[in-house]
Formats: sequence, structure tokens, C-alpha cells
Amino acid sequence: MSRVGIFRIAAAAALALLIPQAAGAATAPGDAADWPTFRGPHADGKSNATGLPATFPENGLRLAWQVDTGEGYSAPSIAGGKLFLFDREGDRARLTCLDSTTGSRLWRAEYPTDYEDYYGYSNGPRATPVVDGERVYTFGVEGRLRAHRIADGELIWDVDTTARFGVVKNFFGAGSTPVVENDLLLVPVGGSPPGAPKVHSGKVTGNGSGLVAFDKLTGEVRYTSSDELASYATPVLTDLGGRRRGFHFARGGLLGFDPRTGRTDFLFPWKAEILESVNAASPVVVGDLVFISETYGPGSALLRIKPDGYEVVWKDALKSRDQSLALHWSTPIHHQGHLYASSGRNSGDAELRAVELATGKVMWSQPGLSRSTLLMVEDRLLVFTEYGRLLLVDATPERYVELADLTPRGTDGKALLHYPAWSPPALAGRLLYLRGKGKLIAVELIPQR
Repeated sequence: MSRVGIFRIAAAAALALLIPQAAGAATAPGDAADWPTFRGPHADGKSNATGLPATFPENGLRLAWQVDTGEGYSAPSIAGGKLFLFDREGDRARLTCLDSTTGSRLWRAEYPTDYEDYYGYSNGPRATPVVDGERVYTFGVEGRLRAHRIADGELIWDVDTTARFGVVKNFFGAGSTPVVENDLLLVPVGGSPPGAPKVHSGKVTGNGSGLVAFDKLTGEVRYTSSDELASYATPVLTDLGGRRRGFHFARGGLLGFDPRTGRTDFLFPWKAEILESVNAASPVVVGDLVFISETYGPGSALLRIKPDGYEVVWKDALKSRDQSLALHWSTPIHHQGHLYASSGRNSGDAELRAVELATGKVMWSQPGLSRSTLLMVEDRLLVFTEYGRLLLVDATPERYVELADLTPRGTDGKALLHYPAWSPPALAGRLLYLRGKGKLIAVELIPQR
């Protein structure tokens, strides 16, 4: 598959300075005021907000507030004027509730953790807090699943999934964000039978807990399903063909399942040959099409879902240099028949790309941005790089059109956000929340009218 040439239009001069001002304005009404879980209110990386300027102001985006954070890559969740930050300080995992407009702390809940990363990455949590009604759920890197009362942080229930289901440490710890489905909380656990060898042996087997449905009010197990081991992708649920369908990009491939019962519809094998690999980007569901991608070998595939299974629309060639997308952890955003995503395993070879969903054709690719996560507002993309830059890019398949390039800085001129800025951005009301190493900031993306 050949690539279309690389284009770049600098439609606005690079912007560098964030000028801190007093914290202020309340969030806008409606759905745009909340970002309650991983990838937002619709789990697609898109915001309902309106009024995004054509470019960033010349003097930068107003800094509403900033707070220091501990370890971890968890993105913040925002609902009802409250922000939930999940991180780790020392040997304590912490869920902190902040006022989303001022950054002031409302409460904090902690528990002890002894997780140590095999490869020297962060020992903090990866999964995003999930806000649902009067409760907020967290899934720790060591496998602790907890429900807290939003009003005051009181612990409602707590399950050690690693101990209960025999989870073998899976390279980088638990990383999938749970999903609420009616009265259920669906969690990719991926446990193994007693005596299972370490995952590095490549001989770990499942024990039927690839997906576990918990009663979201009590924490009781309602069903277990699949022998698949855990990945780092988050399940996606949708209505399709007159019934509810679930899709989870597990360690071994794409699992189609019934979220009400856990019954497996199909498993589409899609995994790199090398042992030290992960499936981390979530599936993208568009109608009856499901797109998946990884960066360690197979690349991408598009399936058409049938009542009795699936058919392959297209797939990349194994280890081909011309793969459409090779996604590490950033999930694509779909817009008008095209996918926009950061492709590439390492920072130096990463490219921002536009790809035609129906064919896998690369419409354009832009190198030099490092690995990035994306958020969409109206018809533009906010591209947040792992080194703390924020780009504004047109979501058009015609060519790469960069509208603005901003490095958030403090009054001392130093960058506020540093590598690894791997947490996806979140947008609630007018405020955009960005997290880098040791810091979370809130900037006013949409000006007050």
C-alpha cells in the first residue's frame, strides 16, 4: 500500500506562551460539560462542545489552574463540576476529587499498592476513572477494582481481581478502563488457573475470566466470560443488528460478545508473533464495521460484523512497511469515513495519519510529531504529543493542515508538561485538561462569550 505524499500548511504561527490568570468560569451546560470516562461521553474521543476558535490566541491559552501529580498515565474524568484524578504517591494509590474549575481538592481516597513495573515504566495506574451517577470506579494497575461515593469519597466496595481470578502480571499491569452497561460494570480481567507460569514464558492460559461483569452497586460477580488474557484496550459497546454488541481487543485478538450475558460471538485472532507485545488501542466501531490495530506486527484490520460472525474487509500485510496504521496505545478518531491517528511504535518513527476507513488507504502522513493522542472538537483535531505540545489540526483527508502549535509554558517561560505525556486530553465545558509527567493543567480552550 503506497503512501500519499506528505503535506503541511502552516496556517498559524507557532504559539508558545501560556499566561496564567485567575481561575474562573464555570463549565457550559449540557453534555459538553462532562467527560466522565475514557475518551469522553460517547467513548469516541469527540466532544460536543462548540465555539472552538479557528486558532489559538496570540498570547496563548489562559491557564485556569495546575496541580502536581504522582505516578501513572491515567487520564482525568470530569462530571458535575468535579474532576477525578487517579495516581500514585509512594506506596499509595490515590483517587483525588478536585473542583474542575479551580483545581481545589474536595476529597481523597487511598489504598496501599506494591506494583512494580517489569520494564521500569511508571508504577502508577493506567485506567481512567469511570463516573456513573453517584459513584466513581477505579481499576488500579495491580488489579484493585473499587467503587467510591462521589459526594464524599466513601468506599462502597473493593475487589482484588488479581487475587480472586489468578491474574498473572501482564507486562505493564492492568490498564483497560472498565465500562458501565446498565447495572453491570464490565472489566477485562484475564485471570489464569492456579500454578500458571509467568507471562514471559508465553504459556499462560486463561480461566474464563477474560471479561468479568460485576454488579456495579455491590461488586458481586454477575458473569465471567472468555479465556482471553488481558490487554490494555477498553471494550466498546454498541447497538447493532437489533441487539446490544460488545467488542474487546483482548491480548489474542478481537472478541465479539454479548454484554448482557458474556456469551462469546466470535474471536478474530490478531496478535504479534513476538511475546513482548500488547494490544492497546481500543476498537473503533462505525455502523457494522469494526477497526483494530496494533504496532508490533500485524498492523490493522477492518471487519464487517455479521449476525453469525464477521468477514474481513481488508487487513494489512504482516510487518509490511506500508501498513495503513500501526497503533501503539492511541485510539483513532473517526470522522466522515476517515480515521485520524498517531501511527508508530516509537517516538522517532511516529506519524500522524489520515486513513480511508473503507480501504485502509493512507491519505496523508505527517512525521516529526512524536507519539500523540487526539481529541476532536467540531471538525478539528486537538493533537497532544508525548512531549507536551498541543496542535490544532483540520480533520480533512485532503492534506495535513496545521492551524496552531502550542507548548504550554508558565510565567518563567519553562514548559509545564513533560515526557511522558501519555494521558489522553479531556475537555469539559470550556476547559481542556492535559497531563504530563508530574503535573495536570487546565487551560481555557473555548473563550467565554
